Amino acid sequence: MQVSPEPTPNPNAVKFTLDRASTGGGAETFKEGSDPAASPLGAAIFALGDVTNVFATANFVSVTKTDSADWSELAPRIVEAIESHFGEAAS
Repeated sequence: MQVSPEPTPNPNAVKFTLDRASTGGGAETFKEGSDPAASPLGAAIFALGDVTNVFATANFVSVTKTDSADWSELAPRIVEAIESHFGEAAS
């Protein structure tokens, strides 16, 4: 699985482009108070901490972090969560 982080105009948001569809169809948004069953991938990324919003559609996942979080630490963990999600989904 290929996951490519790409910067966005918002320094607190990164677009993670995938080599496949990120959802089963349609867009999914996950933020504080969202139902984890509605977006298992969003819930997994949100659970990493320092994340304020996860938006998945088409072949990418956009993640917004808190002001204090550091992308150099958070981005590899997000890539891992995405890879793990699709590894489990393929099982």
